[in-house]
Parts: sequence; C-alpha cells; structure tokens
Amino acid sequence: MKRITTTILTALLGLGVALPAMAAPSINKGDTAWMFVATLLVILMTIPGLALFYGGLVRAKNMLSVLMQVMMVFALVIVLWCLYGYSLAFTQGNAFIGGFDRAFLQGIWDPVAGKFAMAATFSKETMIPEFIFVAFQGTFAAITCALIVGAFAERAKFAAVLVFVVLWFTFGYLPVAHMVWFWAGPDAITDAASLQTVTAAAGYLWQQGALDFAGGTVVHINSAVAGLVGAYVIGKRIGYGRESMAPHSLPMTMVGASLLWVGWFGFNAGSALEAGDVAALAFLNTLLATAGATLTWVLGEWIFKHKPSMLGAASGAVSGLVAITPGAGFVGPMGALVIGLLAGIVCLWGVTGLKRLLRADDSLDVFGVHGVGGILGAMLTGVFASPALGGQGVWDYTTNAMNTSYSIVGQLWIQAHAIGVTVIWSAVVAFIAFKLVDIVIGLRVPEEEEREGLDITSHGESAYRY
Repeated sequence: MKRITTTILTALLGLGVALPAMAAPSINKGDTAWMFVATLLVILMTIPGLALFYGGLVRAKNMLSVLMQVMMVFALVIVLWCLYGYSLAFTQGNAFIGGFDRAFLQGIWDPVAGKFAMAATFSKETMIPEFIFVAFQGTFAAITCALIVGAFAERAKFAAVLVFVVLWFTFGYLPVAHMVWFWAGPDAITDAASLQTVTAAAGYLWQQGALDFAGGTVVHINSAVAGLVGAYVIGKRIGYGRESMAPHSLPMTMVGASLLWVGWFGFNAGSALEAGDVAALAFLNTLLATAGATLTWVLGEWIFKHKPSMLGAASGAVSGLVAITPGAGFVGPMGALVIGLLAGIVCLWGVTGLKRLLRADDSLDVFGVHGVGGILGAMLTGVFASPALGGQGVWDYTTNAMNTSYSIVGQLWIQAHAIGVTVIWSAVVAFIAFKLVDIVIGLRVPEEEEREGLDITSHGESAYRY
C-alpha cells in the first residue's frame, strides 16, 4: 500500500484539486524517524544481505563477481533514481509513466521560501519529508534490479549486466512502479468527485484497484520475470546438468538470508510510511509468514528428500518474505500465516518441479522463489485482505473509514490482471534489452573465462587464497 505520493505541493495542485484545510500540515517527526530506520534496513537487506545470500550459492570462483554485481547495481540504480527515476515513477504524467517535474530532484528544496517539500503518508494531514521518501523508494528500485542478476550468475559479462540494468530500470521498473503505486495522496480526497479526479490521474493498476503493499508485483514478479528471460537468452552454464554446481558456502547464504529477514521489516513495515498500527501489522505479518514458510519448506524437503537442509531453511525464509510482501499491511496475522505455510511448499515446487518444466538455468532460483512466491502472495492478498477473514479491506478516504463492501472474487480478478500486466511488461522489456546488449557488447563471457571463473577473469581478484 505504498502506492502514494508525490508531494502535497505538486501532485495535488497539479491535479487541480484544492488542498483542504489542515490542522497542522507539518512533518511528523516520529514517522520520519521510522522511515530513516526502514530505509537503512532495506539497504542492509541488499548490501550485505542479498549479496551474501547470492554469493554463498555460487561456486567459489565466482563469489566476488556476484558481490560486485549486487553492489554496483545498487549504486548505479540509486544514481539513476535521483537523476530521473523518482520523477518518472512518482510524479503525474499518464497512467503508465510520470513526468520530469522532479528530475535531478528539483523542486524539493525551495530556496526562495526556505522550505523543503513534504510527502503524504496514508493518513490525512500526516507528512514526512519528501527526501526520505525519495531515499526509501530508491532502495526498492535498487534491490529489484539487483535481484535479477541471480538468474544468470556465473556467466554474464559485468559490463553487459550494468548496461542491461540501465535499460530495464528505465523501461521496465519505472513504468510498473508508476502503474501500481502512483496516486496523489489522501489529502486530495474529500468527496466522491475528488476521489474520481485522483483515481483518473493515478497509475493504471492503481486505478484498477490492485493491492500491492510493498512490492509483490513491482519488485518480485517484475524482477523474477526479467531474470527468467535473461536465463533463456544468455543460455545455460557450461556443464549445467553434468557437473557439480553446488553452493560453495552455505554459512554465508544463511547469514545473507538472516540479514534479508531482518532488513525485510524495513521493506514491509516501512511501506506503511508511518510508525503506526498498519506498520505494526505489517511487522508481525512479516515475522509470522516467514517463520511459517521456513517450517513448511524444511518439512517438505524432509519428507521428499529425507533430510532437512540449511539451504532449504534459508530458501524457505526468503519464500515467506516474498509471499507476504504484497499483503503485509492488508491481511490479518492468521491470513499471513496461511500465506507463509503455502509459500514454503509452493516455492519448494517452484525450484524443483517447475524449474525442470521450464528447462532454464535460473542459477539461483530467482523465478522459483521470487516469481512463484510473488504470484502466490499477490493472489492470496486478494483473498485474505477481506475483512471477513481478518483483513484490512480497502480504505474509503471520502468517509475516512474502512469500506466494508469487499468482494474476494472481484479482487482476485484485479490481482490476476495486475500480475498479467507485470509479467508481460517485464518480459517484453527484458527481452528487448537483453537482445540490444547482446548485439552491442555481448552478454556472455568466453568459454575459457567462464571455466576459470569470473572473479579472476572479470575482476582480477579472488575471494579466497588457496
């Protein structure tokens, strides 16, 4: 439900909606402090969390290459986000992309008035500094792009990865983020007429009523589909299916998964944009669903493979984190538990049975966990967001109260539509981007470099001394 904002200064006035009288249109320092913490937690879950999780899963000769890709993609996307990404995602344009009103972050500081712009939260008359919203959303964009590299780890050119990220971030991530999360904020809504005006100017999937609290479509399905396309276009690793490609350091993977779990509280609870009851709900749901998924993944592995594994526990935790993301602030705790329990089993199938059906060398099971988990979570959000099942339903800003009329069947159709749009959009953009990069600089390292390992051949250093 992070589908918020531009600023009160630009979004509301740009829509031609008169700003209603506010008791105190000022920054809430408690909410702002929480958003600083949440943003730091998302950075933690990317570097070092995702980097170590991925790094431990590859062979020793490619450890540094994965760490390097994650760190450099994060840095690259943060710069692009502040140059033009934030503006295209979170300012008014059309239903599919924003404009350049905030390019280079212009307009947030007004030197004439001596004031910083404010961003709306989900409560009327409650603001946070726009700069912290920029930073928070930038970390989401960065981790989304970093997730993709796991699908074609151990064989892609470093330069190709960076160029692809620029293209996909611009034409893949930004439109989906705008479609799902852009709207003018609650203070623009005072009656049915203003609600209609705000809805008409919002992102396409927001207009449809899609529920995505913290990135089931925008982050996980979006990145997973791009990664799967990359795995097909780049091709399988040399020796795949014939040589051992076991993870070289499961302790590092466990540490990475643990950092992801900790950081994810900023990811999900931070998406409430306030330090209030919805953030508390998202926090608890993230804890509970992840624990449930860890248990069912390990149990399923124990039953079918006769041994519970550390890799299974770490993967199960990530699958639960992914699945609860779209519904973290919408579903009740028991709904979150069901989502987590199902995610552990379904994603276990995603990295085994489904992976065999797809016949793709998705190196670190990006699609099996993030794609399958994201789709499952997005659909189940439509079910368990129902107030009849303990969920939050949909908030009515015209009455400033919960709308009690909720149709599970209707919401499931909306969720399926959002998933379909995201899958198609990401796949088409990723395929074109990969092909362009392949034509210009080539996607894959030569065979001899792949055999020797990317740490030495691409970066001239090694993770370990032998």
